[in-house]
Amino acid sequence: MNGSAHPKIVVVDDERPILMTLEALLKRHGYEPHMAHTASEGLAVIRKVAPEVVLLDLGLPDRPGLDVLREVHRELPQTQVIILTANDSLANAIECTKEGAFHFISKPYAPEELVSLIGRALEQRKLKRETESLREEKQHLSRALEKAERQLIPVAKSRTMQDVHGLIERVAPTEANVLLLGESGVGKEVLANQIHRLSKCVRGPLVKLNCAAFPANMIEGELFGYAKGAFTGAVADFPGMIAEAAGGTLFLDEIADMPPELQTRFLRVLQEREYRPLGSTKTVPVNFRLVAATNRPIAEAVRSGALRQDLYYRLNTFQIPIPPLRERREDIPALITLFVGRFSRQLGKPEPVLTTEALDALINYTWPGNIRELQNAIEYAVVLADNNTITPKQLPREISLPPALQAAAVASASTALNLEDHEKQTILQALAQTHGNKKKAAQILGIHRPTLYGKMKRLGIEV
Repeated sequence: MNGSAHPKIVVVDDERPILMTLEALLKRHGYEPHMAHTASEGLAVIRKVAPEVVLLDLGLPDRPGLDVLREVHRELPQTQVIILTANDSLANAIECTKEGAFHFISKPYAPEELVSLIGRALEQRKLKRETESLREEKQHLSRALEKAERQLIPVAKSRTMQDVHGLIERVAPTEANVLLLGESGVGKEVLANQIHRLSKCVRGPLVKLNCAAFPANMIEGELFGYAKGAFTGAVADFPGMIAEAAGGTLFLDEIADMPPELQTRFLRVLQEREYRPLGSTKTVPVNFRLVAATNRPIAEAVRSGALRQDLYYRLNTFQIPIPPLRERREDIPALITLFVGRFSRQLGKPEPVLTTEALDALINYTWPGNIRELQNAIEYAVVLADNNTITPKQLPREISLPPALQAAAVASASTALNLEDHEKQTILQALAQTHGNKKKAAQILGIHRPTLYGKMKRLGIEV
């Protein structure tokens, strides 16, 4: 607290017996008192020590106590001011409250009453500081998100991606549902961000839910929300992502992984524009723009029943297929430039230059993991870059292999990736069951908490 182990209390009162009494009382209760007899002396002390609490008499000899209150409130808004006065008129109390006083107490007062009031003032100050800290953190995160989104503006050098962006620019300002189709890693989420930015609901929230990231019995609560007591563990009301998306965009990634019975319920939301949280008897109206995505071939998903046909028709107001990276190699050099710049800034390194051989290897690789795999490869290369240069030696092994051997390397990597996906899914399920409580999730998984933290960092899991 301002570099002191004890909260600082400044007392401004022109009556010396009161100052002596309060000084002894404050010391006895573990506070650090600073005493002043006049308004000007009090302001000087307050500015010097920046106290947590000020005990201020209104009837001071040189200036009204209200003047002191106004200046303290303006210069040190987190400092709590308790007014001490023999004049307990209602008008004084109202005026002091309007000027930011924490409380108004009339003389004479019981010592225990004043000590209790100081304790409440300190709690109020702590709450205000925490609120301000959270507000600053939120603003920092908002700026970071805006910066990240600017960095994630999709690259469109190829004719096929220019056509995709042309479609997005035409459909984004409408209220039409959009279904994004494409392999994993092609940038569906980035395009969903772009649709939201260009839409009429850009001032509203963009809420994202990956339907493959939650076990079937958890998605319903995440999407629709629930009332307190709806099920074991529902210790408080949770609005759900449909409610959070009101006035904005709801992005449902991997929509074909949503359980079929839940698809029926969600279809009703799209039709009726209302829903009912789990355990609630009230129907809630809602209005949002829907963007959905899937990496499955859409005809196969509908035919197999993974995606209900009636929901597909509702989603398919506007369908945008996104080509894989191997079919738009003209985009690769621009993406490389984007990622090299980003990871160089993150690592605090000069941007390395790619040799012709390294660039050719990146352009000619088949990229089964699409843009996500390219991004990881560039990060790998920037970390290993020697003499500010990226050669084929700094690229992941499979990229530098002859084309005939790439397929085998990709198949081997795919097996490892499947195991990694399974591990990630298991951790996500444990976190969903515990509503993000890492300690409980680690207990469910039978591992130590530091081990869980390490796995989450490696797998890119954030709560």
